[in-house]
Amino acid sequence: MSRQYLFLLLVLIFMASACRKDVEVFINEDTSLDSATVNGFAGFYLLNEGNMGSNKSTLDYFDYTTGKYQRNIYAAINPNVPKELGDVGNDMAIYGSRLYAVINASNKVEVMDARTAKRIGQIEIPNCRYIKFDNGYAYITSYAGPIQINPNYTQKGYVAKIDTATLAEVDRCIVGFQPDGLEITNGKIYVANSGGYMGAGSTDKYERSVSVIDLASFKEEKRIDVAYNLHHIKVDKRGDLWVTSRGDYKQLPSRLYFIDKSQEKVTDTLPIAVSNYYLDGDSLYVYSTEWSYITYSNVITYAIVNTRTREVVSKAFITDGTEKEIEIPYGIMVNPVTKDIYVTDAGNYVSPGMLYCFSKEGKKKWSVRTGDIPAHMVLLPKS
Repeated sequence: MSRQYLFLLLVLIFMASACRKDVEVFINEDTSLDSATVNGFAGFYLLNEGNMGSNKSTLDYFDYTTGKYQRNIYAAINPNVPKELGDVGNDMAIYGSRLYAVINASNKVEVMDARTAKRIGQIEIPNCRYIKFDNGYAYITSYAGPIQINPNYTQKGYVAKIDTATLAEVDRCIVGFQPDGLEITNGKIYVANSGGYMGAGSTDKYERSVSVIDLASFKEEKRIDVAYNLHHIKVDKRGDLWVTSRGDYKQLPSRLYFIDKSQEKVTDTLPIAVSNYYLDGDSLYVYSTEWSYITYSNVITYAIVNTRTREVVSKAFITDGTEKEIEIPYGIMVNPVTKDIYVTDAGNYVSPGMLYCFSKEGKKKWSVRTGDIPAHMVLLPKS
């Protein structure tokens, strides 16, 4: 048998043994994992995006009480679902007893039992992006049109209103082009419009507004001018909003914007780049992987913003130097009880990523392999 043939045979055996329906289990030996420290939470889910077109979005679960990390649980729990979870997991949330996973390129929101990850059904939403809930309804942003970079894109996006009891769409509100993150507060929905499909050809074709939707009438009542190519939006404890801009990847940098709730306009800009963030109390944990088409490289930064004082209070929430192990930070979450910080690493985007856990002091506690492009985490409350 030739060496080439033997190598090919070994590869085929490995591929056969790595069936995606197998649940891989990692036992975490962190001795701090007990009922006293995880007060209120059973564990958390991690949604892996998977590379677009590969149909490899997967779901992982970490059990706080046992320290067991399980990879790719959806396929094993739901073996009869065609194409499994789908293509590109873009957001995830728990509402009531259900877990919702927004699967962008598969044009659906997958609905599961939050305790078991058993499939309940799906909501069909074209090019869906992010999800929020209020008073028995889910609100989901949709690009509406196809996944296509086009400076002459004509299809505006919308927010779909879904009855969570029936999983039926009951209304929709047209907003700007390519709406991304949304937030609900004080009887209104705030939507970050990006125009991301259009701006690739010309910066001035990016959207730069936050749509304000009245919840009661479900009509867009105004727009707040912010900056080009908006992405995430989050409300703090005072009801004010924090919005991120991706910039144009060339001359305009990514920035963090503060919208005063009473004035409904931008009153402050923090000169830091933001790819993603997580709000815990008054602390906004921020990381950025800012790509430049000028240098063709990433600049990676970390920071903590005090949302009360609107100041950057730290530029290093990882303090032991282990941030150097992270190639491409891609997701973030903070446990509100232990204050452990979780950061995911997308690596090269085509191979399994990593999940890192840091203590509240910023020291690495453990890491574990995930699915491809680990991105979105949500804590599961104890029953």
